[in-house]
Amino acid sequence: MKWTWFGALTIVWAWLGLLSWAQSTTYLGFDRNLYPGDANLKALRRTFSYAGYWLNNPPGETSNTWAGHRAAVEAAGFGFLVLFNGRLYAELKSVENASRLGKSDAVAAVAAAQREGFPSATIIFLDQEQGGRMLPEQKAYIYSWVDAVTATGFRAGVYCSGIAAKDGGNVVTAEDIRQHAADVLPASNATGGAPGTRNDSARPRAIREIVFWAINDACPPSPGCGFPERPPSPEKSGVSFAEVWQFAQSPRRRDVAAHCTNYNRNGSCYPPGIPQSANLYVDLNSATSADPSHGRDRP
Repeated sequence: MKWTWFGALTIVWAWLGLLSWAQSTTYLGFDRNLYPGDANLKALRRTFSYAGYWLNNPPGETSNTWAGHRAAVEAAGFGFLVLFNGRLYAELKSVENASRLGKSDAVAAVAAAQREGFPSATIIFLDQEQGGRMLPEQKAYIYSWVDAVTATGFRAGVYCSGIAAKDGGNVVTAEDIRQHAADVLPASNATGGAPGTRNDSARPRAIREIVFWAINDACPPSPGCGFPERPPSPEKSGVSFAEVWQFAQSPRRRDVAAHCTNYNRNGSCYPPGIPQSANLYVDLNSATSADPSHGRDRP
């Protein structure tokens, strides 16, 4: 076979096209506080590649109905977004107490992940419900949690706002957390130095590796309650480094998603293939992987 420059260039362009396609591939997933039930997994799998999976009680709940269902979710073909519900600011009280809580909650998160059978190196996302600029207590909690999780061989992620806080100088929580990922925490024998500050009494740390799951359900950039086969890339959320984007919540947040017109009349987002009478509303996510937490036993 006689090769020409034109033929060689054609092959190179084809390979570059395939590489670009692979890099831009996105996957649709869902999360919800309540386990959808084994009977609904097959129908949900027709639309979604992965599912959120709580390790402790989701926000506002007194129990965790996801516990014990990991095998069923994986057997149905889902990847995972593994979630641990973090503390609110009012629970932290002080920087020192926040640091202790971050460590103890990390121990609880890893223990729950191991109990559920998630493999080592699974990414566990800390659910940070409150947005805006993180206060010293919140930073102490988040970074202590991240450090303690990664010390066990698991990986740490943070679910947080990707929307500029109007009452906080337009600070985007995801950017604020990432910008301070190299901040120091007090040494065990330190007499001063709050997390988020730099001084001689604190022990420096390397930049923390944190995977970000950003929430931005404002339309635009969100497509609202839609179920595209190729959902928008997480970087379109407004957080360029996000690997997961939650672009729709149930119920629709009226203060944020007022311009989203494709939710149900009651404000919720219902997946196709399941009767609305089942009341199985979902939040919608786009990710760069069909298993964003890398939580499956096998690829």
